[in-house]
Amino acid sequence: MTSRLDECQLEILPRSRTAEAGTEWALARGEGGLQLVAVVPPGRQSLLEDLEGRTEGDSAGTLLVGPTSSRNAAGLRRHLDWLRPRPLGTATSAGLGDRLGLATPGHVRAVRTAGGGLRPIFAQQSIREMSRTGRTPVEVMDDATWGTLAEGWRGGVGADADHLKTPDDVDACLAAGFSFFTVDPGDHVDSTADGAGPEELRSAVAALPWTELEDTEADLRVRYLGRTVVVEDHTFELDEATVLRAAAKYGRAVAHVVRMERHLRTAAAGSREVELEVSVDETETPTTPAEHYWVASELRRLEVEWVSLAPRFVGRFEKGVDYIGDLDALEADLAAHAAIARQLGPYKLSLHSGSDKFSVYPIAARQTRGLVHLKTAGTSYLEALRTVAGLDAGLFREIYVFARERYETDRASYHVSARLDRAPEPDQVPESGLASLLEHFDAREILHVTFGSVLTEPTAGGGFRFRHRLLGLLGAHPEAYAQNLETHFVRHLRPLAR
Repeated sequence: MTSRLDECQLEILPRSRTAEAGTEWALARGEGGLQLVAVVPPGRQSLLEDLEGRTEGDSAGTLLVGPTSSRNAAGLRRHLDWLRPRPLGTATSAGLGDRLGLATPGHVRAVRTAGGGLRPIFAQQSIREMSRTGRTPVEVMDDATWGTLAEGWRGGVGADADHLKTPDDVDACLAAGFSFFTVDPGDHVDSTADGAGPEELRSAVAALPWTELEDTEADLRVRYLGRTVVVEDHTFELDEATVLRAAAKYGRAVAHVVRMERHLRTAAAGSREVELEVSVDETETPTTPAEHYWVASELRRLEVEWVSLAPRFVGRFEKGVDYIGDLDALEADLAAHAAIARQLGPYKLSLHSGSDKFSVYPIAARQTRGLVHLKTAGTSYLEALRTVAGLDAGLFREIYVFARERYETDRASYHVSARLDRAPEPDQVPESGLASLLEHFDAREILHVTFGSVLTEPTAGGGFRFRHRLLGLLGAHPEAYAQNLETHFVRHLRPLAR
């Protein structure tokens, strides 16, 4: 039977076709790019109030053809439940961040191919990344919505407001429809506690915000000092040095998480369900199992609810490259942290800076027994550059030259160890070998952390030097980008999905 969608003389994206309560929806390619197409039956005309576009009506219903606008994206989320972000709970999950707004189709395909019931987050971006790319929480949400519809993903989605530091960050992302809120108290972690002596630790603990922690130092000592903690096969002693170091290092961070979680619960009350992740991964020193146990115990005492926690693991989780360190030591560390998460939760361990950690995924899957969340972002931008290298070598070379110029400035807020003197000079690489720069450790990290500068570098005329050429090229070749993303992310997801 012919659908009215087939009568609109537009190129309908096959996977986007769906029908709900008699209304047909799809995305179509037109001269100006993607357009929303909807066929609304006579009994459901009121939903047109949530949409915009040109309409043609008759006795069979109304045909709407509209832009991929924020209003239409919000209308879709209102009427198609599977596009609306929701909490994912403790199911194995992965956040697939998209710095360009074009990666979701490739992400969806990778999740489908990986299989195994892994729960995806397609809308994921930190406030830091939004500011560097010139995007808003609403734009991040909308781009993921259109990509999800384009591929017809109906398996449910989350949306991660990543690395939030202030209540204002929470409010902006809550208003945009995010469901997963990652609180980053890293500014309140005192890593100097690791090297502090007994008197310094006592002074630091005495100065903690005890009122905010709803506690006293005396009560803290009674709860913890002298205890032997047994968590599955792991045992550690809570002597004075261990307890005071954990409190001095993470006490202010716990207080900050409490403030943020209570603000989130109050702001979201009555509107929808949300879930919380606690992240202490962007710190100078690792989180010991005893410190993890202390942080989780204190959050429980203060009635904080969270679904995942990102410790700072041993070794180095640098951006865009595989794990650097002793894998046996990492496995032992992950085993202890995972046991604590099972006993004090259960909650998931979250792997931040998780892109391209191919040696880590089997270990994480094994030790967490599926209680794991993988967080990736910048690697999708690198796959965009891989796509560019295959389509326009000149543009890629120009971006690489610029990235080298920006690297020393842009690396400041990232844990990376690439060096310019080890990365190939642009004029040393032939056109046929440009894509190989993405396999070179130093060049890869240089390209990774300079994304914000590449996307926002202005021209003398008030435009952007790279942004529109980069996005235009990818937009004109969506299949090339999606295929590269699918190939790349299946390697990330399969070990966890199994």
